[in-house]
Amino acid sequence: MSQADTTITTGGSSIDDRKNGFIKYVFFSCALVTVLTTLGIILVLIQGSIEFFQHVSIVEYLTGTNWSPVIQPYSYGVLPLVWGTLIITVGSALIAIPVGTATAIYLSEYAEPRVRKVIKPTLEILAGIPTIVYGFFALSFITPVIQFVFPQTGTFNAASGAIVVGIMIIPMVSSLSEDAMSSVPDELRNAAYGLGATKFEVSTNVVVPASLSGVVASYILALSRAIGETMAVTLAVGMTPQITANPLDSIQTMTAYMVQIGISDVSVDSIGYQSLFAVGLTLFILTLAMNMISLWVKSRYREEYQ
Repeated sequence: MSQADTTITTGGSSIDDRKNGFIKYVFFSCALVTVLTTLGIILVLIQGSIEFFQHVSIVEYLTGTNWSPVIQPYSYGVLPLVWGTLIITVGSALIAIPVGTATAIYLSEYAEPRVRKVIKPTLEILAGIPTIVYGFFALSFITPVIQFVFPQTGTFNAASGAIVVGIMIIPMVSSLSEDAMSSVPDELRNAAYGLGATKFEVSTNVVVPASLSGVVASYILALSRAIGETMAVTLAVGMTPQITANPLDSIQTMTAYMVQIGISDVSVDSIGYQSLFAVGLTLFILTLAMNMISLWVKSRYREEYQ
């Protein structure tokens, strides 16, 4: 090889190295933006919460059963908001988990390819509908149906919110679970069929246990989505913070309260406005805990196949 060829090769390699280095820093910058944004959100929530807890005891906040930070007599117990959020989350889970899991099993084990090509995109479209549309659907359809069965039901009620949020998170459960089930090797299915198992037995006794980590992770991620839902529950369940076991009563979730304060004319320097940050931090901790549990489940019960 001549000296000129060596020079050209070296120059081309240097250009490629600079290009790769530039692309690397672009990708790193994008990742850094997400990290800094998350840290910024955490700092804002902590700063606002510190100002709130300078006036309100954290014990009163975590154990109190009355929530009225802007209307006298003032009370700052967050438990009614947490209770309302948990009612919506548990109620939606009772709908989304069995329906989503059954849908995933059908798509993974029973559906023909042409049927799967229609159903799965339809579910993804369902996931893309704006949440405020779900809220109006709850008010205009679900609540009247509940009132027809239970005439004492008010316009705003927890049952309507739980049902509509459950419908919202079905696509997340079904899509993620179906992906996990589809990744199970066919060798396991064929071995079960060779032992005389039926398709139902293969689906429930082989495929679901083998994909358990992904299925459970989809449950937890869907519940995290339910915890953070805002507009649908704001329209459906109302703004009555109370601890009640009656799903036909109006309640208030943490996100609905944050919307209420965000659009109100409460003074920025008031304790009522600062409570927005305390509730936001509480919601952030709950969602973070759910996501951490999801990651632990995936790593703890992951099945690896050769």
